[in-house]
Parts: sequence; C-alpha cells; structure tokens
Amino acid sequence: MKEVIRLFGDLLKLSRWSPPRFLVTGFALIILLGGLLLSLPFATSEGTGLRYLDAVFTATSATCVTGLVVVDTGRFYSVQGQIIIMLLIQVGGIGFMTMATLIALVLKKRISLRERIILQEAMNQHDMEGIVRLIRRVFLYSVTIEAAAAVLFTLRWAADMPLGKAAYFGVFHAISFFNNAGFDLFGEYRSLTPYVDDPLVNIVSMALIILGGIGFVVMAELLDYRKKRRLSLHTKVVLSVTATLIVLGAAVIFILEYTNTLAPLTWRGKILASLFQSVTPRTAGANTVDIGALRQATQFFIILLMFIGAGPGSTAGGIKVTTLATLVAGVHTMIRGKEDIVIYEHRLAKDRILKALTITMLAIGVVIIVTMIVSTTDQDKPFIRILFETVSAFGTVGISTGITPHLSDIARIMLALTMFTGRLGPLTLAYALGGQTEKQLFRHPEGKLIIG
Repeated sequence: MKEVIRLFGDLLKLSRWSPPRFLVTGFALIILLGGLLLSLPFATSEGTGLRYLDAVFTATSATCVTGLVVVDTGRFYSVQGQIIIMLLIQVGGIGFMTMATLIALVLKKRISLRERIILQEAMNQHDMEGIVRLIRRVFLYSVTIEAAAAVLFTLRWAADMPLGKAAYFGVFHAISFFNNAGFDLFGEYRSLTPYVDDPLVNIVSMALIILGGIGFVVMAELLDYRKKRRLSLHTKVVLSVTATLIVLGAAVIFILEYTNTLAPLTWRGKILASLFQSVTPRTAGANTVDIGALRQATQFFIILLMFIGAGPGSTAGGIKVTTLATLVAGVHTMIRGKEDIVIYEHRLAKDRILKALTITMLAIGVVIIVTMIVSTTDQDKPFIRILFETVSAFGTVGISTGITPHLSDIARIMLALTMFTGRLGPLTLAYALGGQTEKQLFRHPEGKLIIG
C-alpha cells in the first residue's frame, strides 16, 4: 500500500495536468475500473455477468452518486456486486482525492502543495487554508453520520427481515442516502415506497439527504457555532435557500398530488410523502411514491428542483443553491435599479456573478443537447419523461419515471456522460477540456449593446 501511495504522489508531482483535468481523469478511471468489476460473473446473482456498457452505466451512476439504473440493484447484483457499488458510492461521494489523502495521512505521508491545490479544486474551496484539516473532518462527519443512520435503519428493518440482512441493508442505505446516491436493495425498482408513511425511515432518510447535501463546510461551521457564534455568508445562504426550497417544494407537491398519488394515504402519509419528494430532488434519488404516476405538472416542478440541486462542496449535484441565490439576487438588484448585488449585507464580487451565470448557461446547454439527442434516439418515450431522466442525470439525483432500463444504448451513453458532467460540474469539465487559461494582457474598448 505504501508503494501505491508513493507512486500516486510521484505521478501527481510529475504531472503537468491542471487540477480540473486531474480530477476528470481520476473519476473516469474509477468508473472504468468499477464497470469492469461489475461486468464480471461474480458481481451478478445469476453468475452470468453484465454487458460492459450497462456495467459502466451503473459504475458511473454509483461514482457520480446518482442512482439511475438499467438493472434492478437488489435482485440482479450479488452481494459482492452490491458491495462494489457501495464502495463506488462512498469514493464518489466524498471524492477520490479525499480518500487518497486520508490514506496518505494514515501512512504519515506529507501532503504536497500541488496535492493541496487539487484538493482545493475537488472541495470547491476559495483557498487552501485548512484544506487538510477539512479533509479529516469530512471523513469523521461521514463515518459518524452513516454509522448512526445505519444503526437506526437496522433497528427498524430488523422487524421485517433477519438481523444480519437488516444490518447489511442499514449500512448500504445509510451510505447511499448520505452520499445522495439513491441506490436501494428492496428490488423491483420500489425504492422506499413500502415505507411511505413510516416516520423513522422517512425522517432518517431525509436527515441523511439534507446533511449530505448542505456540504461539509456548512456542517463544520454549524458544529463550531458554539465557539465562534457566527456563520459565514456561504452557510447562511445554503441553509436559508435549502429550507425555503424544501418547504415550498413540499407545499407545491402536496397541492398538486393531493387527489392523485397522495389520495390513498393517511394525513401523516401525505405530509411525509410531500416532504420526502421535496427533499429527494436535492440529488438523493430515493422516492416513497411512484414518480411515473405523478402529474406532469409535479414532474416538471421536480425537474426544476433537481436542476437547482443542493450546496457546493457536498455530495450533491445541480447548479447549486448558491448559484440560484446569486442569480435571484442579481435579478432583484436590476429590478430595483441598484448596482451592487447584496446578500445578507454582503456585496458579491463580479467574478462570483459571472461564474454563477456561466454555470447556469452551461447546465442549460447540456440538458438541452442531451434531451434533444435522447428524444431523437428514443422517439417512443414521452418528452417529459426524457427531460426528467436527463435533468435527474445532470443533477446526479437518480429518481426516475421508469424509462431508464428501456432506453437505447446511445441514450444510456448520453445519460452516463451527463451524470459525469453533473458530478464534476460543467465548469470544471470545461476547464479540463479547454486547457490552461491565458492571462488577459489588454482590455477592449467598452461597447454599447441594447438589452431587452
């Protein structure tokens, strides 16, 4: 193991790749390796193996913590295959650079400056100060939260299945939900629908999804609040927008589905189902009602929630809640005729605004292109469902209307590429493919352009 870590460090020092390119390559290699393992006979319950394309799709979905599947995870894969998926989810959730750094720290290897730069890019941080300390806390938070949830799940499911199986299910789903992956082992693509009105399963699952989605920086600040008695602008925005979207989403889903999917449920079931379906588009992928049975208006509203996603530096995808807050604040500022965009009495820098706009436009472009291609290759599928699966893939959400297992090979490839883009971020991928940025040596004269 020491030799492997030493080789990893040497490659990192010798490599002239930019941090974005290194991250893209690292995730791609993990996916290809995971796909190879999942395609082998031992990974399937029948011992027949799986097409490499389908195995790579599953590995991409797991590593990019999405949850879209082309085969039934609970029935098709053997225990070994399910464990491989679980490991890919864990590595993909907290990042392969985080895992490599943790191993290096255990072996008392010094973290070089270049490795810190890549970690900064991977964790989406403004600077490198305290980055290694943050990595330690990421691991501690992840293990603690997942372990606590696994115990609660085990205690609940021990009433429905043997204790050993309940414990295995508890660990798998705790890792899956905290990392916002959405993979489940209940079979028949049911997800958590058998527990639609179960308070413990719903509350624990939603807590995992929210904690995994707000980001590790936010969690660290909340835990340190007693000492510092203050929260950063980032944490305030993430928490306030997250809470607003959850409450608003639950209210809209409750109203739209009251006489549809929620009709046969008790009042407790209606409230829990509305909340859960509002939380899960934050890129979790689990569901307690049949997504395909939702009204088209509800499906479109969930598409919007999936596109937004959760917090930066988390296990989630989407354009992120901070991007949404920046855009909304920009619109509000323009309408009021002011110059500075201010959030919580803090003025946003121009580069933050341009970055938010760039990420949003790139995301819209990816969704439009992929939706058009899949609509062309799979013309027998309803457009709203194709758009739903595409945004679910980009937001690394994983909830599905049920058409993913029936898509063509070209459509599966496009969705896999979309999951990959959503996990790394369209801007990071653009940096990786575009090469090194050039310094601007001069400025062009200002021009007048009529807008609106």
